[in-house]
Amino acid sequence: MPPFLCPRSGRRALLAAAAMLVSSTLPQARATGAAAPAPAPAPAPLRVVASFSLLADMAREVGGDAVQVSALVGPDADAHVFTPTPAAVRNLVQAELVIVNGLGFEGWIDRLVRAAGYRGPLVVATAGITPRQGGRHADPHAWQSLVHAQRYVENIRAGIVQARPEAAPGVNARAAAYAQRLAALDASIRQRLAAVPAEDRNVVTTHDAFGYFAEAYGVRFRAAQGWNTGSEAAAGDIAQLVRQLKAQRVRALFVENISDPRLVERIARETGARVGGTLYSDALSAPGTPAGTYLGMMSHNASTLLAALQPSAAGR
Repeated sequence: MPPFLCPRSGRRALLAAAAMLVSSTLPQARATGAAAPAPAPAPAPLRVVASFSLLADMAREVGGDAVQVSALVGPDADAHVFTPTPAAVRNLVQAELVIVNGLGFEGWIDRLVRAAGYRGPLVVATAGITPRQGGRHADPHAWQSLVHAQRYVENIRAGIVQARPEAAPGVNARAAAYAQRLAALDASIRQRLAAVPAEDRNVVTTHDAFGYFAEAYGVRFRAAQGWNTGSEAAAGDIAQLVRQLKAQRVRALFVENISDPRLVERIARETGARVGGTLYSDALSAPGTPAGTYLGMMSHNASTLLAALQPSAAGR
């Protein structure tokens, strides 16, 4: 008898056998599915400690969600006169990467690193930059040039990638995009300030933090203090500066967010020059304010200077 014509009892036996075969394979299939490897969790953000607010902002721009960044010296605070605290030591103890400016800007950083026992990688943001010289000392304020800032970004990018190689694609892309924004702002500032006659680009600030800005954008700065705000301006130096300002065309005086404004206000009274606003030299302003990022700070400084240097501003 052909198989497809087998008695009903035979067909029932075949169906029962098939059902047993299927049921025996289901637990194995379920077990195989349950044993499939779960996606690997994303690595925790790299703990980055920057010496001051500008570097912290750059690190956040470059690192994105691959980093968790804190600053030892925060917004509107003067890194020149910073006194390390136990909280700063604890911050460094937990760090996986430390970023500093270099060129002697953070005179306290070596002692702080030793106190914390930090032995991890350290990025010097100014590496590869030829600094301005004043006697035997280098001017540390290289971030005041947007061209130099692009070197900062490259050094920070390389440091983050070395410390967290798996984050390289995203970090590299963010660094490239950020560098393009820096270059675009640099070109804009050059174009805008070039519209002001060269003889009118004379201003006075509290301390000598804008030498790189002066070289990059053709503005002449005079300052009552040197590169470091930790020293008092000498009475003789102030008197000489007042005499110079009376004899020369100076559009405006500027206070800085990290300095006592009384010195500039005194010079303004003695020279008859006006205070043209606030410039940000060594620290950002609070988050969410116009100078709360590095790009915002440089844009604010350029706009503030431009407004004060316009010929119409001098007559107001």
